[in-house]
Amino acid sequence: MNGWPELKWDVEPTGPLKGLKIVDMSTVVLGPFATLNFADMGADVIKVENDEGKFAGDMMRHAGDSPTGDLGPIFTSLNRNKKSITLNAKEEADKAVLVELLKHADVFFHNVRMAGMGRLGLDYEAVKAINPGIVYVHCAGFGQGGEYSHRQAYDDLIQCSSGFASLFEMRGDSGRPLYAPSLVADKTIGLFAVNATLAAMYHKEKTGEGQFVEVPMFEAFTWFNMVENLWGETFIPGNGRLAYTRSVNPNRKPYPTKDGYIGLVPYSDQQWETFFELGGKPGVFQEPRFATYSERTKNITALYALIEEIAATKTTDEWLALLDEHNIPAMRYNQIADVLKDPHLQQVGFWAEREGEKIGKYRTIKHPVHYSASPANIYADPPTLGADNAEIKDAIDPKNQVDKTS
Repeated sequence: MNGWPELKWDVEPTGPLKGLKIVDMSTVVLGPFATLNFADMGADVIKVENDEGKFAGDMMRHAGDSPTGDLGPIFTSLNRNKKSITLNAKEEADKAVLVELLKHADVFFHNVRMAGMGRLGLDYEAVKAINPGIVYVHCAGFGQGGEYSHRQAYDDLIQCSSGFASLFEMRGDSGRPLYAPSLVADKTIGLFAVNATLAAMYHKEKTGEGQFVEVPMFEAFTWFNMVENLWGETFIPGNGRLAYTRSVNPNRKPYPTKDGYIGLVPYSDQQWETFFELGGKPGVFQEPRFATYSERTKNITALYALIEEIAATKTTDEWLALLDEHNIPAMRYNQIADVLKDPHLQQVGFWAEREGEKIGKYRTIKHPVHYSASPANIYADPPTLGADNAEIKDAIDPKNQVDKTS
């Protein structure tokens, strides 16, 4: 067998991680979102999928309408710049291909429960035995050592258990806890996984030592949630008041103007003073309850009520021009459909339209981080299931008889 294949792209990757080799057995959102970041930054990402059952491959292939039957909208957004091969690790020939990839990989990335990986002979110790320097990244639901460690985890469950969903109840939304209408836990933890992988690779660069990296969803998202919301329980003894006062206030929301809504956040003392002057209430800032940051925080409900009253006196465009002139932070309220037409996003080239051989025309999102010397780029459309079987399997073992039309 010949080791890691030389992957062929119609457009050359240019990102800062070019040359990094990743075997990706992750599925759904969290893992693919993390490996999307690596792929955009130029890493070789080989996505390993199963080919069993009616809905083979990553389940997100089949979520939503698809021009091909296996390129659903979320999958399309998360899996560009990757190669796809289908392997069944329970079959000896397929596992041999996977083992050969792992021998030469820098990173093995997956979100399969470790008990299952152990049954496949792909736990950390087994993979380390064939590649001692590998960085083995496991995105787990819950960390080892706790009573939840055997459980499955999904975005809703992590929002529920981390205290995040309770913030909506504390704010008074519908009088009950709610889930954020976004896969915020999956995507946040995906970024934790990117950070963890890069940190482990930096350690390996310095020492030559690989390692096992566990990224537990529950712990990572609870850490993310509690940074500001530990609040009154930060110091011991605590006062029992949890959640940052400003962020859970029911009046923290876009403010109605004469013709729409606006987001505005005066922050410094000078900005507050100027805002009240512009709103025709020049004396407000001198009131003791608003004169300092500490007092404004204590009286945040009254402060938000004043902002709402003032915001309603002008149109959105009038406010945006006036606040921009006086350097007070403000933004137009966009509905999600408006984001597609946002002028700033259009001017910076945020959106990209592409046309793939099998997928047809589609809209995608350019990598948002800019690197002056090694820019991230889009160099390949998301692959159909097993699209790269021949390229990868034949490169590893030319004796493979792979259907070239797969």
